[in-house]
Amino acid sequence: MKKRPHITLFFLVNFILISAAWSQKKISELTIVYNYTLNNSAAAKPGAPSFSATNTIYIKGNMSRTETVSSLFSSSTIYDGKTGFAVVLREVNGQKLLIRLNPENWRDKNRRYQNLAFAPTAESKVIAGYKCEKATATTADGFLITVYYTKELIPENKDYDPQFKNLDGLPLEYEFAKGTTTIKYTLSSINLNPVPASKFDTPKSGYREMSYDESKKLNIER
Repeated sequence: MKKRPHITLFFLVNFILISAAWSQKKISELTIVYNYTLNNSAAAKPGAPSFSATNTIYIKGNMSRTETVSSLFSSSTIYDGKTGFAVVLREVNGQKLLIRLNPENWRDKNRRYQNLAFAPTAESKVIAGYKCEKATATTADGFLITVYYTKELIPENKDYDPQFKNLDGLPLEYEFAKGTTTIKYTLSSINLNPVPASKFDTPKSGYREMSYDESKKLNIER
């Protein structure tokens, strides 16, 4: 008795879909560290080193924390994806600032990523053992984003980073480019262990607090 072609195709399609689902892992907690490098060929003197820093992202449920640390300054952003409120902590030249953002402030701060759409390409590569696909997008202010991301790790919290909210996977390497400026993030480490809840606590002392509007006037949030 011959097999019916449509039945064979049905099982084949389902096998592909199930295999794809098995290869994906939804993650609710994550620590990922990038090495951050900024190059501006127009402003830099010949032979001058590029600016570098460490960028660390912590995710725990609806909460996320992004830390940037360099020899010049440090900055942390704590964001509650459930309420839409955020706190920015910055330390420059010994001065420690705390800036509170409501949901409207948060949207304004990240308006360059509004309606950001990533276009897939045929390129791919393996990063830290994960197969990564390449995609590109352009921000509202003209930065070209090139990202290599894996579909094997899918953050349950899609709001942890507004620039990748519409990306179907986890970015492991990405770059911003506009004119003579290039900002590149390369993976340093990735950890799927639980993240301490204390990472998302807001300091109660030691910081001078200012509003989001005040920070904009001082060009702190840009």
